Amino acid sequence: MKNIEMKTEGNILTIRIDLTKEFGPSASGKNIIIASTEGNISVPGDKEAKIGINVYKKK
Repeated sequence: MKNIEMKTEGNILTIRIDLTKEFGPSASGKNIIIASTEGNISVPGDKEAKIGINVYKKK
């Protein structure tokens, strides 16, 4: 994961992303990556639930 913090408290999933960070261009080169799970991953504390996050801005 890049720039994503996730935690589960009871039945609530909290996601934190620092929108000031950048990880370079996307594969297409059209966008700048801010955060990514780099595919689908298990939600912390729940192996059945999956999440996939991509945060980006136009170049």
